[in-house]
Amino acid sequence: METTRTRNNDEIRHHFEKSLALYLQELESMSDAQLSYKPSEMEWSVGQMYQHLIQSAMKMHLANVRLCINADEMAVQKTEQGKTEAGEAVFAQASFPPIRIHVPASPEYTPPQPDGRESIIQGFNEVRDEMRRVEVLLEGATRESTVPHPRFGGLNAEEWFALVEMHYRHHFLQLERLKIAWEEREQR
Repeated sequence: METTRTRNNDEIRHHFEKSLALYLQELESMSDAQLSYKPSEMEWSVGQMYQHLIQSAMKMHLANVRLCINADEMAVQKTEQGKTEAGEAVFAQASFPPIRIHVPASPEYTPPQPDGRESIIQGFNEVRDEMRRVEVLLEGATRESTVPHPRFGGLNAEEWFALVEMHYRHHFLQLERLKIAWEEREQR
């Protein structure tokens, strides 16, 4: 039994939009200094984390939803790669494990500080709008075409779609750590 079938796409989008509303609420309550504060050189600021959420959704997750759908429409050869053990576990639980995932800093992966609040709001709105657009497209998509995820293996369009919501939910842990680090800094 695949979890993405038991969680329908409308429910996934709805949960995503609830997470998005919470991120925007947090953004509204933060000062510019708090938004750009990095507890250490190895950690991201809240602004960078927001940039990461926007970029990964638009350039990876939702782009791969479209690749899977277009492969279906164009009758492109279907991939045979299934999910990895980690991918099976994530989708069985419909969530990432509550652990820190550390990727070494690099120009390709480390998001820049945002240009400002408006760019974050605009980026989140673009992700929300694209989630709504691709949700409609998923109705006609088969589950045959997959695009490989670097850690989770071959994911189909619905799984890539669900990954957006899981990823946004997962980063609440990082947001809480960053808020605590800011509070500790302010108490010194």
